[in-house]
Amino acid sequence: MSLAKQHSPWIWSWLLFSGALMYLSALPVDLSQQFQMAVTALIFLLVLRRLPRIGIWRSLFLVIASFVLLRYLFWRTFFTLGFDDPFSFVASLILYSAELYGIAMFLLSAFVNVRPIGRNQKATKVQDWPTVDILIPTYEEPPEIVKTTLVAATALDYPSHLLNVYLLDDGATWAKRNHSDPRIARMACQRHREMQALCQQLGVHYLTRQDNSHAKAGNLNASLSLSFGELIGVLDCDHVPTVDFLRETVPPMVKNPRLFLVQTPHFFITPDPIEKNLGLFNRMPSENDMFYGAVQPGLDFWQASFFCGSAALLRRQALLENGGFSGLSVTEDAETALSLHARGWESQYMLKPLISGLQPETFSGFIGQRTRWAQGMVQLFLRKNPLWQQGLADGQKLAYLNCMLFWFFPFARVVFLLAPLCFLLFGLKIYDATIGEISAYTFPYLIALILTANYLFGRVRWFLISEIYESMQSLFSLRAVVNTIRNPDRPEFVVTPKGERLETDFISPLVMPFYFLLLLIGLGFVAAAWRWGLSPEQRPLIMLTGLWNLFGFLIVIASLGALYERRQRRSHPRLPADDLAAELILGGKSLPVSIHDISTGGAALKWVSGSPGRQGILCLSHPILDRTCRFPVEIVSRHSTTEGDMVGIRFLPESLDRFREIVLLVHGDSSRWQRILEQRETDIGIFSAAGFLLSNGFRQAAWHVSILFGSLSNPKNREENNEAKAVPVSDDTGLSPLAVQPGPGSAGRPISAIDDTPGFDPTESPGR
Repeated sequence: MSLAKQHSPWIWSWLLFSGALMYLSALPVDLSQQFQMAVTALIFLLVLRRLPRIGIWRSLFLVIASFVLLRYLFWRTFFTLGFDDPFSFVASLILYSAELYGIAMFLLSAFVNVRPIGRNQKATKVQDWPTVDILIPTYEEPPEIVKTTLVAATALDYPSHLLNVYLLDDGATWAKRNHSDPRIARMACQRHREMQALCQQLGVHYLTRQDNSHAKAGNLNASLSLSFGELIGVLDCDHVPTVDFLRETVPPMVKNPRLFLVQTPHFFITPDPIEKNLGLFNRMPSENDMFYGAVQPGLDFWQASFFCGSAALLRRQALLENGGFSGLSVTEDAETALSLHARGWESQYMLKPLISGLQPETFSGFIGQRTRWAQGMVQLFLRKNPLWQQGLADGQKLAYLNCMLFWFFPFARVVFLLAPLCFLLFGLKIYDATIGEISAYTFPYLIALILTANYLFGRVRWFLISEIYESMQSLFSLRAVVNTIRNPDRPEFVVTPKGERLETDFISPLVMPFYFLLLLIGLGFVAAAWRWGLSPEQRPLIMLTGLWNLFGFLIVIASLGALYERRQRRSHPRLPADDLAAELILGGKSLPVSIHDISTGGAALKWVSGSPGRQGILCLSHPILDRTCRFPVEIVSRHSTTEGDMVGIRFLPESLDRFREIVLLVHGDSSRWQRILEQRETDIGIFSAAGFLLSNGFRQAAWHVSILFGSLSNPKNREENNEAKAVPVSDDTGLSPLAVQPGPGSAGRPISAIDDTPGFDPTESPGR
């Protein structure tokens, strides 16, 4: 019996217990008794937060939180939905529907995360290693990004006669090279020559195809008939594997022949645009850490951890049984996993970062990526609803349902932002309750939600960050979700831009909806003041709705801070490297130095003397190769900090072998990624997290406003900020068929088009 089916008794026990809990939640009590019950439940939750968050204590916490939630749901359903007038009734039903969605997601999330599995065990020994093919699909990414990943893939710690690496180049298909547009054809032919030469130099198999049909899924499937490995590793072209990637992921496959997937986290060494613009990177858990650090381990318990498109090892036999990678939706990864789980195959999630990847550099690219994820999951919900999929265990159905329903959040987020304005601006009665009832039901419910989110995810997701991220996405992805519901065939796969460079700070061209929303919220405050004087009997309700409106204001202000795009000039991301000691040889003189941060392009060194422009040799003990390596370098900058003098150096690799040594030095050690995760994944508490995020948001929003008014008062500045280069991102973002990037000499150019100058930017601190 499979592990997923063994969990079926858990499901039925959970359903029976839920029925009993719902019965208790519906028992009638007076307002004072309800208040006493709610306060008692919250006290228990606060006590349980300090106990080990596993086993019976975890279950008890979720039971008590669910009781508070269900008490609220019963009261909200039967006592607050009165009919006053048609407009108020419709508005109240819309708000109630958004709340129902939130409650459903709470219950599903509690179910999925009741017993997460952390598979980060040491790799076991294998007698007979199977053959492995590493597939690296690429589209139009800069060659430098692709080269780094290819070099790392060819240096994996695995028997060389059992390993083959394939570059799947969809940027130079036959159709592109023979395109009617001479420019497209010329660029595709040039890319074809460059990639072929690179692959020949590295000993990598180069594959392309007739056209780009079925996007990434079609590209991967085209390679299945031309490769022969028993296992297939899939890496995005900007996901650089550590040397132990296969040594960690192959043994579980050998041990369990029914395992079709070993998925590892997507660990990113660059910030997403919101992290970068708010100055949050490596100061708090990344936005992706919640999914890869908490949700996937929860899914793994129910045998529902799924393929995430990269950083994974799959079994060829299972893929062939499925007819290859599924391509019905634009999220081929989750769709493939769903189909194979329904066929009885098993998966495993390994909670250990074994790749280092790049995030989208601009908010436009970020929105394009997240819109595709939302469209794909909505497509799967409509076309392959897990509740009706034969072969799935009950736990798998609910786990997949949780992941699909999550992407309907734009509806709820937009409703919650606009709901208080319905009363403040138009006088609609959307929430029929007294102050006493709100104190006994609503406030305990909201507190229980916050405590539960912190209990389950506090280490990997701080309070308020979900509100900021999801609210910012909602204004653009709502239209995409609606269009997908209307026509599930409409979405097309859109490649996330990679390797962009931002030469200057600028206000994102996607900012206008936030200005409009801020205007509405401001009018809401004006209306609240007017109603306060006009209707004294409504002051308690006005005060509560005004506080609700204030919460939306804080979220939008933080969003404005995130929409002030910070420049990103470096093509090679810097990584902390305080653990690396070295010496720098200049003019025959050996100088002991320590490395502050490092990239494949260069490094920042502490406590070194020497004149910029001097060339020398950097000597250090290579932690991966276990020998001393000597790297020719050039000193390109000097900078004084509170820590002392530092210099920036550029690597001057004279051969491919030397470049491989640099790549392994920077990207090859998985323990470095694990240390970074452990440092940033800490729970600082609800109030501290809120203060940290809001203070950063207000500070960056102030810069945003100052730049905005500076542009408005200076026509030249306004003209420069409005000049833009349009690049296709998505026709479903809710704005226009094109997302724009800043103008001349600014963003949107591939790193291959700009000379990279490592070293120090006087406006940045080292290591940022």
